[in-house]
Amino acid sequence: MRQPQGLQPQGLVGWTFYIFLLPFRFVYSTLLDLIRFTFRLFRPDPRRALTDPVGDVMRFIKNFEEAYGSFHPTFYRGTYSQALTDAKKELKFMLVYLHGDDHQDTDDFCRRTLCDPEVVQFVNQRSLFWACSVSTSEGYRVSQALQENTYPFLALIVLRDARMTVVARIEGMVEKRFLMDKLNLVITDNEASLMLARADRQNRDLNQSIRQEQDVAYQESLRADQEKVRRKKEEHERQEKEQEEERNKIIEEELHRENIARLKVELSEQVPDEPTADSVDCIRIMLKLPDGTRLERKFLRNQSLKYLYYYVFCHEKAPDDFQIVTNFPRRTLQCQPTDEVPEPPTFSEAKLGKSEMLFVHDNTA
Repeated sequence: MRQPQGLQPQGLVGWTFYIFLLPFRFVYSTLLDLIRFTFRLFRPDPRRALTDPVGDVMRFIKNFEEAYGSFHPTFYRGTYSQALTDAKKELKFMLVYLHGDDHQDTDDFCRRTLCDPEVVQFVNQRSLFWACSVSTSEGYRVSQALQENTYPFLALIVLRDARMTVVARIEGMVEKRFLMDKLNLVITDNEASLMLARADRQNRDLNQSIRQEQDVAYQESLRADQEKVRRKKEEHERQEKEQEEERNKIIEEELHRENIARLKVELSEQVPDEPTADSVDCIRIMLKLPDGTRLERKFLRNQSLKYLYYYVFCHEKAPDDFQIVTNFPRRTLQCQPTDEVPEPPTFSEAKLGKSEMLFVHDNTA
């Protein structure tokens, strides 16, 4: 299909007017190009300096809407590089429009073609649309990359072989039907590459998702194993601690028993002999042990109550920790020697009668 460079004249009058103006157009265009060339020889193009690329795009959109209204294809509000990145990421076609402010066909193209409702709907549905004026630094930079020949200029870009590639160039004035047919044909021809890219990306995403799920499962399994090891270690340490405590307890109890046995031997030797029955100053003590065993023993009234304590302590059925209490009135006899009272009172001082019934209370019961 031949790409037209401008609207064709219609009828005899149109052709006559077109041929009449052709030399003037040629001279105007040639002189304008010569002036631009001469001017650039002596003054570098200020558009080569990049200042604010996003600002260039936003100012173009503002100027475009002031000139042609707000009904137009949706402009991408960012730099050319950002638009390329998003189109690649979203796997979309990217339509680039370079606006030549002083070109004779620019105004007619924007009003009759670019802002046509069918074109607006088509572009919005089928592509990401980026545009800028070549009189700005950003537009000029894109112009140098795309190397257009005339204006209006459109380029269709799509992802092919893992890179963004220009698949169509439309230069010069075109009507809406030609533009839509051309874009539709190119999009249809290149849709397969996008479908392949989508399938490849879906496959990569699926593989990545599977790897992530496997990683998550592995991490969960690893955490579970680590938790088992931790609990097992803690249980082992707890058992070892309990066993150590049990061993220490057994050792302490054995030492305590040995100490008690040794002490009983020592104290039994200190208990004085029991007075004879005909002793005048003696007291008869009857004792009831916690297990019901009854003991009977005579002591002299002037003897210390500690000997009563020693006597009970050394008995094989008596508890190791005990108190001796009276029946009525109930009171505890201070008969065990202590650091504060190393010498307990005598039987007489404790006001015990000639015959007493005493009870041995187990302090650990």
